[in-house]
Amino acid sequence: MGSIIKTINYFLPKNTISNTDLEKQFSDWDSSKIENKVGIQQRHVVGENETALDMAYEACDELLKDFNKEDIDFLLLCTQSPDYFLPTSACILQHKLGLKTNIGAFDFNLGCSGFIYGLAVAKSLICSGISKNVLLVTSETYSKHIHQGDKANISIFGDAAAATLISVSDTDKIFKFVLGTDGRGKDNLIVCNGGMRNKTEQKPIEWTDEAGNLRSNNYLFMNGPEIFNFTIENIPPVFDQILEKNHVLFDEIDYVIFHQANKYMLDYLRKKMNIPKEKFYNDILLTGNTVSSTIPIALKNCIDNRIVKEGDKLLLLGFGVGYSWGGTIIEI
Repeated sequence: MGSIIKTINYFLPKNTISNTDLEKQFSDWDSSKIENKVGIQQRHVVGENETALDMAYEACDELLKDFNKEDIDFLLLCTQSPDYFLPTSACILQHKLGLKTNIGAFDFNLGCSGFIYGLAVAKSLICSGISKNVLLVTSETYSKHIHQGDKANISIFGDAAAATLISVSDTDKIFKFVLGTDGRGKDNLIVCNGGMRNKTEQKPIEWTDEAGNLRSNNYLFMNGPEIFNFTIENIPPVFDQILEKNHVLFDEIDYVIFHQANKYMLDYLRKKMNIPKEKFYNDILLTGNTVSSTIPIALKNCIDNRIVKEGDKLLLLGFGVGYSWGGTIIEI
């Protein structure tokens, strides 16, 4: 018994923030430099009353127009910006979508590796005989975690949701996984307040960091240099491990999709790993870094634009907050 990615749909909120908008907000910010370095021209952001659950519904609702919702027998939702601490957003999404009640559903909290972990869980559910059709949803509103004076993070992250249908298949189109975790890096990408250890501060202390970003412990902190160092040290070996575990040579890989963190990081990785430019995806120009949704968005764009075709083997690799990372090979 195998598994296959049947279809993908994604949703982007209507509101956008362009580099020109950021230039107006931050007088020392050069819009052209933003695009040249991080590869982003605009990013979509949710409205004040729009949530990750709302986006998840939109992404799933469109996908289910072409698939019988009665056949969905498990729902996975990856998010780090849930509507509530409890109940789980996946339960609410099941009801909103009108899915049957004799299915499993749960949230899991992961960032940029979330899609890969979700694929691993979906494949496990199918191969164990628990499910035949798993709806994997990634939905994130990092814009709600970012201080409006934090020009660095505002320029990088965008909001989005993606819905991916993974189904049982006669031949396995989702290969073996390499997964990893190193919690020593937790402080380098974190929202310190808001959970049970540190409650949200009603009158938080704000300060300006060395790069001129306004900060508070109520909002997202990212140590960019340390995240970069973690990535360039750990991801190349993981890439090799994915090939080795699946007994696949790199020459047999038709295309590579990494988590779309930013253009500079991806360019650096590609060159360091000697991956041909024509086999490597690097494009978040109009979406920004959408965290757990970057890989499914990229995958759908590659399929729709015929960059990849049926029968192609793709290596997928996600990495980031946690630290966590994961990769696999799929066949279209």
